[in-house]
Amino acid sequence: MNDLSEVVESYMESAKGLKRFCHRCLNTERYGGNTVLMVVDAAFDSIGLDYFNCIVPKVLEFKERFVEDGSVQSLEDLGNLPHGQVEDLWANERFWNVATSVASHLHELGEGRGLNDRQALRTWAKNADLENWSGNPIGKIHGAGLTTYQYLRMMGGVDTAMPDKIVKRVIEDILEEAGQDMPTEDDVEFVETVDRIAFLTGYRSIELCWMTWLRDFCFLPCFTPRYKI
Repeated sequence: MNDLSEVVESYMESAKGLKRFCHRCLNTERYGGNTVLMVVDAAFDSIGLDYFNCIVPKVLEFKERFVEDGSVQSLEDLGNLPHGQVEDLWANERFWNVATSVASHLHELGEGRGLNDRQALRTWAKNADLENWSGNPIGKIHGAGLTTYQYLRMMGGVDTAMPDKIVKRVIEDILEEAGQDMPTEDDVEFVETVDRIAFLTGYRSIELCWMTWLRDFCFLPCFTPRYKI
């Protein structure tokens, strides 16, 4: 049996760019602070495809086609963008319902409190909790799920993790190598397990989460300065 801290440290060593991604999440600065692209990212990710090879290129294509040309400049614009206009980019209509529904809720939240889009996301994330996620307005959106919910909280500045398949696989490997028996099957319990590992090893939950994605992908084009994701 290996020490848990030593095992985690060995995994962390291969996660290039970890501090940068965590900093951008916790400060709501992903995609240059563009909240529209953060919501699109989270919605694309709800489908469960490879993040850096599939999701990020789609988000960047959406940025080029709809954000840079000025047609989608706010969450309100995103909430009103019909699926027909993006169908050739992403055919999955369930994804688009997640994107537009999240955007509409955050826009309404911000409008009611006099907040801009970034402030609306951060306010929602601060007040959204893990235990009651399914009763949250965003948690109730069909197709969103806990993974999307947690990812939005992370990009809204919350130090937490999400229970997607890659994160689960790597965390389970770490626990096995360290000879630790912690619950991972239930999604909420899994997030709590990541929190416990973070506490025991001195890392943050968000660092453990991002490490699982970054350790194999530091060579991709999206890691160059040109792509500020």
